[in-house]
Amino acid sequence: MSYRAPVSEFKFAFDHLIDFGQVTQSDLFSEASGDVAEAILEEAARLCEQVLAPLQRNGDLHPARLENGIVRTSPGFAEGYRAVAEGGWVGMTGDPKYGGMGLPQTLATAVNDMMASACLSLQLNPLMTQGQIEALEHHASDEIRNLYLPRLMSGEWCGTMNLTEPQAGSDVGALRTRATDNGDGTFAISGQKIFISWGDNDFTENVCHLVLARLPDAPAGTRGISLFLVPKLLPDENGAPGVANSLKVVSLEHKLGLHGSPTAVMQYDGATGWLIGAPNKGMAAMFTMMNNARLGVGVQGIGVAEAAYQQAVAYAQDRRQGRPAQGDTGAIVDHADVRRMLMEMKADLFTARLLSLACAAATDMGRATGNADWVARAAFLTPITKAFGTDTGITVAEQNIQIHGGMGFIEETGAAQYLRDVRVTAIYEGTNGIQAMDLVGRKLADGGEAAGRLLDEIEQCAERARAMAPELAEAVWSAAETLRETTEWLVGRDDMNDRFAGAVPYLRAFARVLGACFHLKAFTAAEGRGPRGALARFYITRMLPEHASLCASVTQGAEGVFALKPEDLAR
Repeated sequence: MSYRAPVSEFKFAFDHLIDFGQVTQSDLFSEASGDVAEAILEEAARLCEQVLAPLQRNGDLHPARLENGIVRTSPGFAEGYRAVAEGGWVGMTGDPKYGGMGLPQTLATAVNDMMASACLSLQLNPLMTQGQIEALEHHASDEIRNLYLPRLMSGEWCGTMNLTEPQAGSDVGALRTRATDNGDGTFAISGQKIFISWGDNDFTENVCHLVLARLPDAPAGTRGISLFLVPKLLPDENGAPGVANSLKVVSLEHKLGLHGSPTAVMQYDGATGWLIGAPNKGMAAMFTMMNNARLGVGVQGIGVAEAAYQQAVAYAQDRRQGRPAQGDTGAIVDHADVRRMLMEMKADLFTARLLSLACAAATDMGRATGNADWVARAAFLTPITKAFGTDTGITVAEQNIQIHGGMGFIEETGAAQYLRDVRVTAIYEGTNGIQAMDLVGRKLADGGEAAGRLLDEIEQCAERARAMAPELAEAVWSAAETLRETTEWLVGRDDMNDRFAGAVPYLRAFARVLGACFHLKAFTAAEGRGPRGALARFYITRMLPEHASLCASVTQGAEGVFALKPEDLAR
């Protein structure tokens, strides 16, 4: 099966569903409108279809390996990365002052979606660098920016994020890596980090690590964490990679999937680093990178869902088995249950993709206007996009295996790789449970105002559609009201465990209802006809009703969750 980039889906979304025009009408992004955006999508599609997609199986069958302290990447990855870098795709959203394209995040999200579909293991590398670029743009000194940003944006150098330690996973405040002032503007970094995606490679001139560490006498917990830039090779007086820094890759992890992406254990032994941002304010700086990465990881799930869905459709159309009640080819695509799975896959893929584009558009509008409501919207949509996008990737990849039947369990088909590769996306950059807790915690700390504005827009969308599709519009409006009541219930809880116990179903319910709004918009744009009209009707009548049971679960609070003691769970 050959991957086909869904350029038409992005064009339809930009033109009819997320109002990309308001992004490009801003002074900041005025050059990304019309023909320019279309040309960028088409060129990225060619790169993904012709260069990156053929590398997908290479990464799985010929994993990255560590030889005598040197990371050797999968066959073809160096050439694939070079094509990405030379096309300027690493610095898509970067400041043109440093060599970036200055494109809106909305357009970059579409490109990253296609790259993740084509070869997720390789796409992880530029994604990490893009997050580092944003962190340095916001928090680094002019000297650091001038030296590092042009090289990161060109792809000559790449970036990583070093948070996790053996004893400090989601609890980052427990980290022990130390930073000591060298007295010359640099710091000596010592400690070990684990699970470092693309900790090293054999195709960039340098690898730049953003490392969280603790200064002497720093406060305990996250309040005492600082952020440092620690390059693999120390730049010389001309900015060229010079002598090796005191760091190394200890080992590469043996993983369920993403075999082409080297996940390293990193050791720092007095390595030279530079402080990024203020002392003890490292989490604020790192969260700039992490929020970028959370949107990006949600998009990774969506990209894998697209590739797995395309494989499932191709197999279902080709495989003959049994006698379907309709159709005359004997292909399993005409069996009702196979068709049901494909419809659910396609409908949720649409929802997840529109969530990511809406989140990216809100991010762009926040940057372009400085408007606090746009900033709040982007923040509210980020955990929903990350969690629902990756959940969708996992579900669609699993259903792809189911549609393949026994052949899905055979590695040679490549179906299992999609599930193995995408499974970690629900874990890294904050587990999906943590995303949900963030949603009902920090993101509802405004008393539910950001949520309320979204719900108002969903109801307005439903009102506009009443004349064309009264039953569908009423279903969407009623779902928004149920979700509003659930939001008000959460906001009224003082016990955070009552919120946290229902966090995951609340996030999923919000995604469900937002998805219904996107599908309803697509229905009206298509005047209720054709595939888009049929898919919208399927989603609203068959998948949206899930929101009711999810909201009912949310309002049960924490009591039932903690009804069994730990020893009872072990029996």
